Amino acid sequence: MAVYPYLTSVAPMLDWTDRHCRYFHRLLSKQTLLYTEMVTTGAILFGQQDFLQYNQAEQPVALQLGGSDPKAMARCAEMAQQRGYNEVNINVGCPSDRVQNGSFGACLMAQPQQVAHCVAEMQAAVDIPVTVKTRLGIDEHDSDEFLYRFLDAVVSSGVSQITLHARKAWLSGLSPKENREVPPLQYERVYQAKQRYLELPIAINGGIKNLAEIKQHLSQVDSVMVGREAYQNPWLLTQFDELAGGADTIERTRESIALAMVPYIDSHINSGGRAWHVVRHMLGLFQGQPGGKKWRQYLSIKGPKASNAEQLITGALRYRQDRDSKLVDLTN
Repeated sequence: MAVYPYLTSVAPMLDWTDRHCRYFHRLLSKQTLLYTEMVTTGAILFGQQDFLQYNQAEQPVALQLGGSDPKAMARCAEMAQQRGYNEVNINVGCPSDRVQNGSFGACLMAQPQQVAHCVAEMQAAVDIPVTVKTRLGIDEHDSDEFLYRFLDAVVSSGVSQITLHARKAWLSGLSPKENREVPPLQYERVYQAKQRYLELPIAINGGIKNLAEIKQHLSQVDSVMVGREAYQNPWLLTQFDELAGGADTIERTRESIALAMVPYIDSHINSGGRAWHVVRHMLGLFQGQPGGKKWRQYLSIKGPKASNAEQLITGALRYRQDRDSKLVDLTN
């Protein structure tokens, strides 16, 4: 296997993996690589906000970039390195109309030389890894020949690592959500790609739900990226560090993680933010556990107007454990 420092990562997910989500996830896993949401080069270079903002506690963290202009991509990579990001990843997987109109995302699979040019410019500008996340194909173009034409180009340009979402994407006719579910998973094609590029670290992504599946994939590829399951059932992240032999010796509980978020939430409130910006990412903390639904109900109803993090979190913990409490109690 090629050398890649992260056996696991949490996928970049628009509207989900923001800096608050990443701070929460880092409490659950110390070694997993965390990705930002996709950020466009235009937003970074010309936006009014600081789209590169993150908390040092999130490290290791990677920036996912959306764009196709090599000079702009290289400049953003430089800025990411200056800000301390561990990696810059090029989005060649998102199939949404908005992304296509911006000439980036999955449609770039049809322009391998353009992506290769971006990789080369970025690698020349920075010392941190420049990586690519892509699909297996687009529309009717989903043959191995099409995939390898794309991969050959970016590999020859010096890409550091590739993540393959084990599905093709339909650029029209399916929503982004449907594109994550309707095209069938083809894990074997990812395994075959790894055999073709033995010296290149390759990660697999798509439909992975538990530790057993992660271990199976790691017998074939270098790394595993988990998306929706990591967000909806975040306690899964507590098992990731065991894979690298670095399991935390401190016993963690869901309750202790929830309480550990209180200072962060309060800090965000004190800076003018809302508790809901943070706690919405914590709804799945008790997924599959007794009282998990009540935990979600409490945070969903009380969270949007909460102004005191300790009251909110301790209240949710008590409500989860109180068998006699009812939903009506929250709305009074």
